Amino acid sequence: MASRAVLSVALGAITLLSGCSAFRNYDSELAQTNQQLASGNVDGALTLLEKNNSSQDKDLLYYFEKGELLRAKGDLSGSQTAWNSADQQVGQWEDAVKLDTAKYLAQFGSFLVNDKVRRYEGYDYEKVMLTTQMALNLLAVNDFDGARTQIKKTHEREAVIADLRDKEYLKREEEAEKQGVRTEYKDLQGYPVASLDAPEVVGLKNSYQSAFSHYLAGFVYEALGEKDLAAPGYRKAAELRPNTPLLEQALRDLDKPAAKSDDSDILIVVQSGLAPSRDSIRIPLPLPISGNLVITPLSFPLIKPDTSTATFGQIGVDGRQLDLTQLNSTTAMSRRALRDDMPGIILRTTVRAITRGVAQKQINETNPLAGLAVGLTSAVLEGADTRTWRTLPDYTQVVRLRLKKGEHQVTLPSAVGGSVVKVTVDQRYQVITLRAVGNQVFAGGLAAQVIPSANPTAIALKQP
Repeated sequence: MASRAVLSVALGAITLLSGCSAFRNYDSELAQTNQQLASGNVDGALTLLEKNNSSQDKDLLYYFEKGELLRAKGDLSGSQTAWNSADQQVGQWEDAVKLDTAKYLAQFGSFLVNDKVRRYEGYDYEKVMLTTQMALNLLAVNDFDGARTQIKKTHEREAVIADLRDKEYLKREEEAEKQGVRTEYKDLQGYPVASLDAPEVVGLKNSYQSAFSHYLAGFVYEALGEKDLAAPGYRKAAELRPNTPLLEQALRDLDKPAAKSDDSDILIVVQSGLAPSRDSIRIPLPLPISGNLVITPLSFPLIKPDTSTATFGQIGVDGRQLDLTQLNSTTAMSRRALRDDMPGIILRTTVRAITRGVAQKQINETNPLAGLAVGLTSAVLEGADTRTWRTLPDYTQVVRLRLKKGEHQVTLPSAVGGSVVKVTVDQRYQVITLRAVGNQVFAGGLAAQVIPSANPTAIALKQP
């Protein structure tokens, strides 16, 4: 009778855990949200987001997603408010890291806590892209001084991350040696290793420094007349993405005389697609449990690229077709982040499984039903963390050109709706940002307005 009670309690615990927010199917939730976004129904996407985040305690992901959806809607003020809340949470993370890095690493490196039940702190590239996206919001209303503040914060955040990852690497190597775990992701039979070893992934210096972020920094500093700060921005961008003519040209042009008063230096930023999702794959590994090698299925994360939006490399400006230069791929950054994180994930997952296996064997010897209950609970707990910022754009491409002040037309390819955007140029330096998802094009700010098409399903208009 007592054994049945233990089993009932365990099954009840499983039921409760399955309904807990820590075990929500985040990828499924955001797939539905992004379907609404890709169809142009931004209000529907926001409604779904609120429905799936009914708790008073909003997490970082909620503010990430809300800020991007409001930005697509054209509500830049609301977007900035949401992202300010996200930035405060990231700031708390920074404070914890700077106050006591060793303590932070000890807590995060705990072997007993499954990654997916931890409070979401964001991946490094998400933290950096947050302030970059906030800078774009400000540039959409010609607030270069405000954008400068966000850019400075981006650089400071990169420094915190770099210092933390250096220390984390050393600690992880020590722990792996101590625990006797030598498995690498290349040893995981059935895992898509090639996706983590692709040239565009291995070629990145790290997972968080973006050539686009640093090029944008250079452009903002140049616009503000701070050429001594613009040069390092352009130089870092060129270092992160070598052999890119646009970046090399930006450095050379710093020494050129100013343009005519009726000309404007325009940077058109085209962000397309959606950040990749994360999935969980089970891989059987032989683990030493109580003196025996036991084949144990363990779960590891993998990256699934978004396919909602066709790729394109040109836009039209006043009838001229201009090539876009890609400066950022969130998919590549996400894969690089996972590539760098995999040794730690393997270490934590392996040690947790061995500890759990030893405990279950001991329980089985005294109470088989209780051991079964523990096994069922473990099955529910097992699984990789699939949370990630899903509304974040994937590709960021740019074109820079000189335009006369006045009205101009920008056209996007038919693959993304063939949209026409009216652009008003009235500043010496100006940034125009467009967002393409599915066959929808979104524009916000003071200078860009999507012109309604004869096919109303092909265009998403900026909301008033």
